[in-house]
Amino acid sequence: MRLPSDIELFELVDKLSLTYFNKPFVDKVYFNSRLRTTGGRYLPSKKVIELNPKYVIESNKEEFYGIIKHELCHYHLHIEGKGYKHGDREFKELLKATGSPRHCSPLPSQQREYLYKYQCNRCGFVYKRIRKVNMRKYRCGKCRGSLKEI
Repeated sequence: MRLPSDIELFELVDKLSLTYFNKPFVDKVYFNSRLRTTGGRYLPSKKVIELNPKYVIESNKEEFYGIIKHELCHYHLHIEGKGYKHGDREFKELLKATGSPRHCSPLPSQQREYLYKYQCNRCGFVYKRIRKVNMRKYRCGKCRGSLKEI
């Protein structure tokens, strides 16, 4: 999928807003290439939605539309004076009603490969780590059992 222009992006967000929320989107939306760990964000003080352009390039259309719908939930609840933050009940209900994701999946370029796996000898929980763990110093965080490398 190619990166849409600013006008195309606004039209896409407005179309999704009308489709899923039955309300127009009248403020600003743009790409912010400095976003690294999130698909997008809503800035309530400016009433602006910023989107990560890497999600257009690296992920599929449904993932990107889901990010837009998630940010539109923040936007419309804030405009209406309702609870628009992640922990608010109204926000969670609107996410469910519109079929919006609570979190976006990590980008393929950001996914890490785990080099070490450890298993608890007592409860069997598996820990995946990039760095090596000193098994004499650290124990299982769930049951305090000793660890072994798999």
